[in-house]
Amino acid sequence: MFNGRRIVVVGGGLAGLRTCEALRAEGFDGELELICSEPTPPYDRPPLSKSALLEAQDTTFDVDYAALGVELRLGVRARALDTAARAVHTDAGAHSYDALVVATGAAPVALPGAGRQLVLRTAADAERLRAELRPGARVVLVGAGWINAEIATTALSLGCSVTCVEAGSRPLAGPLGAQVAERLRSWWDGVDLRCGTGVGEVTTDGLTLDDGTALPADVVVTGIGVRPDVGWLTGSGLEIDRGVVVDESLRTADPAVFAVGDVAMRWSPRFGTRLGGEHWDEARTGPATVAGALLRPQSPPVFDPVPYFWSDQFGHKIQFVGHRSESDDMVFREGADGKWGAAWFDAAGQLTAHLSVDSPRHMVQARMAIDRRVVVDPDEIRDLSAPLQAPAPAAK
Repeated sequence: MFNGRRIVVVGGGLAGLRTCEALRAEGFDGELELICSEPTPPYDRPPLSKSALLEAQDTTFDVDYAALGVELRLGVRARALDTAARAVHTDAGAHSYDALVVATGAAPVALPGAGRQLVLRTAADAERLRAELRPGARVVLVGAGWINAEIATTALSLGCSVTCVEAGSRPLAGPLGAQVAERLRSWWDGVDLRCGTGVGEVTTDGLTLDDGTALPADVVVTGIGVRPDVGWLTGSGLEIDRGVVVDESLRTADPAVFAVGDVAMRWSPRFGTRLGGEHWDEARTGPATVAGALLRPQSPPVFDPVPYFWSDQFGHKIQFVGHRSESDDMVFREGADGKWGAAWFDAAGQLTAHLSVDSPRHMVQARMAIDRRVVVDPDEIRDLSAPLQAPAPAAK
């Protein structure tokens, strides 16, 4: 049983807020402090790359922090962690804790160069980008990943001229593999898509490509990934492997420190590897495990969900569940009315991941099948309408 009276949560995103709510729901009645680096209370991020680029939106979560008993610290950035003294050092002073939850999320990777480049991670980022998306504006996107695909969709709809520079051979080849990525390439019609192209630096009037070519732009948007925000943890003694290393209950090796959301690298018994929590769904669901593990250490819950995320791009809804590895095999699944999907499975035939295009119902089925560790027959599931279930036993 946790006997401490003061819990500090560092990180003002969804994971931080939901952790505070989960701790109260579990019965914690001590002091609870939420440290937010941004000057605004926690808000929902998925709309930032979608509807919030078309018109200003307030996606702030409707929470009464006084009623919740949370001391909200806005515009305060964590600078260092002293685990021996159990203190978080910020630019506003030291904050002592009996237990600490690290939920600082991730920060976008920037390109070298003196020129102006935009990223899309915060509400302020979305506001700056929205102001630039004017008819005729020359928009250059660096990276053809999830976020930039959504930005390209909006920019085209607003009459911008859009160029996308991608170091890989195809859009989304990294997360989805070459075969699926090739099928998505046609969606980028209307975008000057330049794959296999590297960037030298951002200049005052656009980009210089790695071959020396100058690419003029009114606005450059960098979307080449994010890194967990762990710089402030240097010297803390916590194990860092891209993010904060935690077990299946989101506990670090320090019994007083937990991590959740984008910043965490959790152990997944289901997939036998460490997984990053870089999607909205894990920030939403992981905090309940943190609260349970923190307050009931004698019987900590296990957090091992089937990962899920979605993207709205070029008139399509993509939904991905599971975790694919390079050694997995893949088959396309064809359906009616343009719906299709892709299923990945391991050497034993166990379904490991599934992509659904414009077919939410099939995503739900796939998520359940992965959760149940279903073994599939690749030939039987090529039809999108075929159930994802174990193949029938051979007749005797």
